[in-house]
Amino acid sequence: GRVEDDGFNRLVLDADLHWHQTVMLRSYCKYLQQIRVPFSQAYMIESLVKNAAITHNIVALFEARFNPSLQDGADTRTDALREEMQTQLQAVSSLDEDRILNAFINLIDATMRTNYYRSDEQGAPLPYVSYKLKPGLISDIPKPRPMFDIFVYSPRVEGVHLRGGKVARGGLRWSDRREDFRTEVLGLMKAQTVKNAVIVPVGSKGGFFVKQPPQGADRETLMKEVVYCYQTFLRGLLDLTDNLDGQAVLPPPQVVRYDEDDPYLVVAADKGTATFSDVANEVAGQYNYWLGDAFASGGSVGYDHKKMGITARGAWESVKRLFRELGRNTQAEKFTVVGIGDMSGDVFGNGMLLSEHIQLVAAFNHLNIFIDPTPNAAASYKERQRLFALPRSSWQDYDTSLLSEGGGIYPRTAKTIALSDQARKALGIEAKQLTPNELIHHILQAPVDLLWNGGIGTYVKSSDESHEYASDRTNDAVRVDGSQLRCKVIGEGGNLGLTQLARIEFAQHGGLGYTDAVDNSAGVDCSDHEVNIKILVDQMVQAGDMTVKQRNKLLADMTDEVAELVLEDNYVQTQCISLAATQAPKLLQEHAQFMSKLESNSQLDRAIEFLPDHETITDRLADQKGLMRPEIAVIVSYAKMTLFDSVVNSTLPDDPGLNERLERYFPDRLSRDHATAIANHRLRREIIATHLVNETVNRLGPSFVFRLEDELGADPVEVCKAFDVVCRVFRMQDIWNDIEALDNAVPDTIQQELHFLVRGLVERTVHWLIRTRKCDQPIDALVAFFGTHVEQLIDSIPNSLADINVTTFDARVEYFVKAGVPKSLASRAAKVVPLSSSLDIVEISQTLDR
Repeated sequence: GRVEDDGFNRLVLDADLHWHQTVMLRSYCKYLQQIRVPFSQAYMIESLVKNAAITHNIVALFEARFNPSLQDGADTRTDALREEMQTQLQAVSSLDEDRILNAFINLIDATMRTNYYRSDEQGAPLPYVSYKLKPGLISDIPKPRPMFDIFVYSPRVEGVHLRGGKVARGGLRWSDRREDFRTEVLGLMKAQTVKNAVIVPVGSKGGFFVKQPPQGADRETLMKEVVYCYQTFLRGLLDLTDNLDGQAVLPPPQVVRYDEDDPYLVVAADKGTATFSDVANEVAGQYNYWLGDAFASGGSVGYDHKKMGITARGAWESVKRLFRELGRNTQAEKFTVVGIGDMSGDVFGNGMLLSEHIQLVAAFNHLNIFIDPTPNAAASYKERQRLFALPRSSWQDYDTSLLSEGGGIYPRTAKTIALSDQARKALGIEAKQLTPNELIHHILQAPVDLLWNGGIGTYVKSSDESHEYASDRTNDAVRVDGSQLRCKVIGEGGNLGLTQLARIEFAQHGGLGYTDAVDNSAGVDCSDHEVNIKILVDQMVQAGDMTVKQRNKLLADMTDEVAELVLEDNYVQTQCISLAATQAPKLLQEHAQFMSKLESNSQLDRAIEFLPDHETITDRLADQKGLMRPEIAVIVSYAKMTLFDSVVNSTLPDDPGLNERLERYFPDRLSRDHATAIANHRLRREIIATHLVNETVNRLGPSFVFRLEDELGADPVEVCKAFDVVCRVFRMQDIWNDIEALDNAVPDTIQQELHFLVRGLVERTVHWLIRTRKCDQPIDALVAFFGTHVEQLIDSIPNSLADINVTTFDARVEYFVKAGVPKSLASRAAKVVPLSSSLDIVEISQTLDR
């Protein structure tokens, strides 16, 4: 039916309300429960019934604010209603009832839009209702507070979509948490916000709960209900979203708006919705939504993340880097792994096929436990390939004849599992027999090289946290502490596999890992490229410059290049974090001051992000320890997010000198053939700002811009501008490419030395440009002034150096050559020290006309 059978229906008689008005109150009550108000639904109903006169005025307030036909004089009516309710509330003796009634009033005031007054084709109310709320106006809502919540309610489905900003993206998941799906989504949105630092939109996340799944039905029948609920959820979102016709904004019909124009809504696949992109785009098509099939990335005409393996490949960049730091090459030598997931999964399956040298010792999913104590790398790789290609495969499909001695595949429903001597040795277990949950608990602690998380759930907490903090009751029985992990490296292809405090604890015990937001950011990065490419090519289709068939072929042809662009982001961001980790003890004071500055600007809450407080910082300074890698990952993201806000709100993205960065964001084929269309991209400024900010932070570290603000009073926007000038004048990209081409050819420590050496040149010359106030000039003018002359200086070294400096130069070149660095790169790197004064030399020579 259209109405749930509950106590709210009493209000039809007791408060003289229409049934549809009770739907409004019921839906707000459901949202209050999701934001953890300390009152039951029954108590809230009782309070509304007991105070029927106030309840009637609450409904009247809602109607005055949102009924499109009552907007003339609405402000006067709402003021009168508020005044009357204040008088009525003074007579309410119960503090709890007062809080409940005020909570409903507060939600109405925090609502920016609702589809409550939209109707179907027959003129009847819609079978669902949605509200766009501003959490910053809601009392006692859990932190962090998104920019917007959209809550969708119907008797068959409830869902919430949280957005960190007006241009935001993230997946929609089918949640199994009826009581607290918003808590689940909020945690994911927080991770998504940090993850999205590498892309244009900020983080968003959505989740819906299927309230009436058909009991005892087969999978096909169940999925029909899930798809219906997903479609309803999407309609609730789109009902409140502005559309575009060219540059004109089209507000949704029968919706009163209390916020600014808001036409950007994109979604993506997530848990339970991996195959729903075409469904989502079909719904968007019914609304004639301006983004077309860019609304939901990864559809039939888009980039299929599982086929590309892009999320796993992005996380594998993290794994490869961390192993290189250990002096090992995952692509050339064997290493042991335990994993969470199975070969039918996107991230686990693709991940376990990214090296032929993987020795998968053990893995588990929700059904089975897989153990292969001493695996044959080649044979097991081929078998994993077979399972990955087998639709809906499980570990039970694995050919057990290929298992090493003592291996086996066991159902998690077994009462106990007898362990072979080989399995006990491989997993470091003393017991000869364990329950399935006990065995998984030990597998997570196995003494292997890599723990690969490609599953769903939170399996590791810190020793200071209770299981409650993991917010995943399903895995309480198997969860371990970060201090108990015996693996060397963690790869987080899946979300929320560890709590942040668990990651920090693992790092403090010598383990290597970043965060889920860093490791699996390639998926959202790929989706963002798809959306921005589609916005571009759809403009060309509309202009008649390209047919739909040509557009679709072009998208497919660019798949590999899009993947390369995305993986480059993963590569460079993890490099940034690792370089910062190397210098972490030396930079702790600067990192601490940077965090304090963000806090003072209300841009960071250390408690929410689990960053060290002042007392902990003091202890680490005394112990000569710095931030841990997972902590550095967080401040890198915050550096990017805050710097992006500064740049995008300045005039810098309008400088023609940055058009090159806009073109570099897109595949070469687009940049080469459609430069004019790219220059007119709807999100041109945002793309430029994202690209520039990412490279500035990735190459100079999270606190460099803050350092210049502190030392010189520099405008952070000017620092980014100076960085771009320096990159072009000294052709830094060529040097960085050459250093990064040395992966596994020279020790990682040598690559780091090279990076720090050339970073010094960038830092000093950026400092010079800021100090000498050159940044008021256009980028192209500065590059033209310095570029040619700097090239001449580079070519003149070492001949132009004094004898003592030549000796130092030659020694530096010899040092790097002995370490395996090609002589041309060793020489180029050695030149950066004398080049530190090159801009000064050029300016003086130009002034003297020499």
